[in-house]
Amino acid sequence: MQNAARNYAIVTAAYWLFTLTDGALRMLVLLHFYRLGYSPFTLALLFLLYEAAGVVANLIGGWLALRFGIAKMLMTGLATQIIGFTLLSLLNPGWTAALSVAWVLIVQGVCGIAKDLTKTASKSAIKLTASQVADQGAGQLFKWVAWFTGSKNAMKGVGFFLGGLLLEMLGFQWALWSMAGVLGLVLLGVASALPPLMGRSKPSRSARELFARNPGINGLAAARIFLFGARDVWFVVGVPVFLYAQGWTFSMVGAFLAAWTIAYGLVQAIAPQLVSRSHDGLSREVPAARHWSAALAVIPAALAAAVYLDLPQLQWVVVGGLGVFGFVFAVNSSVHSYLVLAYAGSEKAAEDVGFYYAANALGRFLGTLLSGLLYQSGGLLHTLLGSALMLVVCWLITLRLSAQTGTTAQAGA
Repeated sequence: MQNAARNYAIVTAAYWLFTLTDGALRMLVLLHFYRLGYSPFTLALLFLLYEAAGVVANLIGGWLALRFGIAKMLMTGLATQIIGFTLLSLLNPGWTAALSVAWVLIVQGVCGIAKDLTKTASKSAIKLTASQVADQGAGQLFKWVAWFTGSKNAMKGVGFFLGGLLLEMLGFQWALWSMAGVLGLVLLGVASALPPLMGRSKPSRSARELFARNPGINGLAAARIFLFGARDVWFVVGVPVFLYAQGWTFSMVGAFLAAWTIAYGLVQAIAPQLVSRSHDGLSREVPAARHWSAALAVIPAALAAAVYLDLPQLQWVVVGGLGVFGFVFAVNSSVHSYLVLAYAGSEKAAEDVGFYYAANALGRFLGTLLSGLLYQSGGLLHTLLGSALMLVVCWLITLRLSAQTGTTAQAGA
């Protein structure tokens, strides 16, 4: 138990600091290119390769984590992020706009790979360490996953603030160098503190075996695509541009999104207290995923009606609705993050987690792309309708999840 808790603490601390710099990076890029006059839609496009790279990174990262060990993959993710920061710092103000955008796209792809390699390794480590304290029941795994996920997102929100502060105090280039230096220290700490062969096992021998997940993992992966697509389809472009059009300054929009992300992370951390838990880890948790998914689908549909009717004080209706959406979404995300580890076997948890978070990255990619397209075609109304439709699909998929330990597919279980 002592070693398991120690490894959990090390992995969590490393991922906290990584996420802090990742959140700061997003704000650095947004603010820097906004000051250069780029449109909101172009700003969203800068992050497309970041999300797309995560799909591949998660799939390969899970396999590599089994082949070489979780600790080595965590270090690889940290090192890749340092490389990304260094490359981005080479951005030259004298370059053309097209060259600058292309360079940032490529570097964002590198950072996207870094983020998802680190995430896959970190969450696999939690499954591995939790299996060492299995005598404490499934509740311990849920608590560890919820705290890890929630605190990570709270740190990302803090990172938004940090990015703006560093840009103002140090400038774009020095901000990137300072964050690379911090991650270098984290890398040294992980290399010296974690067991080098932690999580090493026999990986899948073929692509067919790699993708042949159990039905529970497959179902959760499909639901995750639509869950996170439904968030980003109105969160990435729709909400910021809408609030800016209502007279909010860019700093007000950034501060609000940062506060929302921190609050969202705090709700994730307390999710085990909001969801009834079972001894087997599935019989109550799976029905909870269905109920929370259904509740979430109602919120963007109601907000779409408010936008269509052009209610008075619409900006505050949207802000309040986003707060309610964030609360329910946070519980959904936390339950899903727990269930993938509950379904996953300890031996190949890294591949299961990698496969699942590849779907997560695909959902973010589709949401980011559709956010710009739908907002351009019909404003906030279209992005909200797209979100509601995605969440209905997510809810329908959760109806197929099995709520019994040791079973495969079971409709309506």
